[in-house]
Amino acid sequence: MSRHADIRASVPVVRRDSGEVATLAGEGDDPYLWLEDLGSGADAALWVRDRNEETIAALTGGETFAGLQDEIRQVFDADDRVPWPRWRGDAFYNFWKDAAHPRGVWRRATLDQYRRREPEWNTLLDVDALAAAEDENWVWQDVTVLRPGYERCLISLSRGGGDAAVVREFDLRRRVFVEDGFSLPEAKSDVRWIDADHVYVATDFGPGSLTSSGYPRVVKRWRRGTPLSEAEVVHEGHADDVCVWASHDPTPGYERDFAGRRLDFYRSESYLLTKAGERIRIAVPPDAQWQPHREWLLVRPRTQWNVGGVTHPAGALLAARFDAFLAGERELTVLFQPDAHTALDSYARTRNHLILATLADVQSRLEVLTPDGTGWRREPLAGPSKLDHSEIVGTEPDHSDAYLLASEGFLRPAALLHGHIGGAVETLKREPEFFDVGGHAVRQFFATSDDGTRVPYFVVGDPSATAGPSLLTGYGGYEVCQTPYYSGVVGRGWLARGGSYVVANIRGGGEYGPRWHRAAMRENRPRAYEDFAAVAADLVSRGITTPAQLGIEGGSNGGLLMGVMLTRYPELFGAVVASVPLLDMRRYHRLLAGASWIAEYGDPDRQEDWAYLRRYSPYHNVRGDRQYPPVLFVTSTRDDRVHPGHARKMAARLREYGHEVAYYENVEGGHGAAANNEQRAFVRALIYEFLWRKLTRTAAVPRQIPPVRDQVRW
Repeated sequence: MSRHADIRASVPVVRRDSGEVATLAGEGDDPYLWLEDLGSGADAALWVRDRNEETIAALTGGETFAGLQDEIRQVFDADDRVPWPRWRGDAFYNFWKDAAHPRGVWRRATLDQYRRREPEWNTLLDVDALAAAEDENWVWQDVTVLRPGYERCLISLSRGGGDAAVVREFDLRRRVFVEDGFSLPEAKSDVRWIDADHVYVATDFGPGSLTSSGYPRVVKRWRRGTPLSEAEVVHEGHADDVCVWASHDPTPGYERDFAGRRLDFYRSESYLLTKAGERIRIAVPPDAQWQPHREWLLVRPRTQWNVGGVTHPAGALLAARFDAFLAGERELTVLFQPDAHTALDSYARTRNHLILATLADVQSRLEVLTPDGTGWRREPLAGPSKLDHSEIVGTEPDHSDAYLLASEGFLRPAALLHGHIGGAVETLKREPEFFDVGGHAVRQFFATSDDGTRVPYFVVGDPSATAGPSLLTGYGGYEVCQTPYYSGVVGRGWLARGGSYVVANIRGGGEYGPRWHRAAMRENRPRAYEDFAAVAADLVSRGITTPAQLGIEGGSNGGLLMGVMLTRYPELFGAVVASVPLLDMRRYHRLLAGASWIAEYGDPDRQEDWAYLRRYSPYHNVRGDRQYPPVLFVTSTRDDRVHPGHARKMAARLREYGHEVAYYENVEGGHGAAANNEQRAFVRALIYEFLWRKLTRTAAVPRQIPPVRDQVRW
């Protein structure tokens, strides 16, 4: 017997009668707990290797997969993609990956340099060269630049793409890491500049310094040239908080310092830190979002707020004079008032204005608000097409009233617009067309959920086609909106092959503001699943697809959605893909960052919460006497946010009962399940190959030659 077989023989396998429903009341009853092992144990690693080999052998053989992967890789690596910038001072910063730079380069250009067809970039850091020189598997994570001088920054690099990262100070003038500069070992850290010689740092300071969610419980003020151990404690949270934080607002003339603790995913407690050492409470509701804007305090309550004798609805945007509010005055100006069809999506500050992005039945609108001494004047923002979805990409509120917008549609490549409030708007860049949109259209429909709620969704495809393969996706959590977007990958991998693409705006998201989200929180979670099932049924009733031709895909919380659809509504679908999913709702809060999501789902350790979680937890609702559509799970060993054990255990349980399941686990990539464009292309090709085969009953995906793209005009 081989070594491989010996190890497999030692793995515990539990068999049940086909009709038995697993109860798993406690963790000790979980027969696949060993698959949560991410350490040196051989059993779980070999199980993953076996599943990967099976999936790769089944789906990737032949020229059709290679052709599909190549077409998708071309999208990721295309030289004429928009180099989306982050605006800091007088420069545009961009992180870029392509075939020559799989790990990426961080670079910058002035606006005039960026306007050119081939921008004149100044390379700051080549991550590929750094990884080779240091023999590390570096993956770029983020950067924090010191305002207002923009001469130093703090760069975060992770090993393999996880959330945990090392932090190192970088000199932007000399383009080198600062010797003996600010530096932190690998951890889930939060580091923010105060001035050139001081930072606020929240990190793993040793035993007792982390919350149950695995994030920092203590934040300190650290002075350059001193050991981290000597840093001064600024704020502390409790072990059951999500995290703590501290920040400095360097806006000239309005310099302020703040600190706070995140009580859960939505509630926080915040303070102004004065130079005299006082902590003045920012007396907004715990679940409200707030932000300083020069002399103003902007507040967006998530629930109804009764203040100053006035009741403000959830999702409103309010403004008060900052100093007056902290002194106890409660005179608030309403900047945005939601209604049954309209919600605030986001807002951004310029030096003298606010730009509001709102959604009216998931279609975007932009307007400018200006304080004029007696109130706030409002007018439409010039520039973006009313047919597209538009988002605020960036502003530079310290210096000007200029702005950057992205405007795109499902069939319209994204454009990057640059404008100045009250002035002209120019198109700086536009994405290339990656697929032929001829014959395709975008339609919006409304399905009716079980409780009578109208649920919007978008259908992209040929409106004259008969029922055919369709891919439905959704998210439905954390007040995240699913808005129209252009995707060359979806276009080449799905639409160009004759499929329809569907995006569902189910409850749990933010498409209609906090109320839409709150309607599917905790014990109301099934509303999101009923909404998604209603969209699936509506697609069939309209003749767009059939259950056998309807595939679904989602990731993270959307992966939980897929798991529930698989186990609760299997008759509605022909194939399911769940990426980096939550699936074991009994143990999710004990795995990695899971405790931080209790406010969204509930606490399984509370009997009353587990009673409703148990009813939909996918891992606990797999049965042997029920037919399920084929399912593919995709995850990453390096995902340190949603534990890969969710997908591993779910796949093992389905296999135990003899159901059709495919599994692929990337060894790196973090929560995105891919660390570079090659891996991203492979994973997307794997997903589309799986779905197309199962929904069309064909052996392989036919090669689609991409259309000749029109000449791009800037």
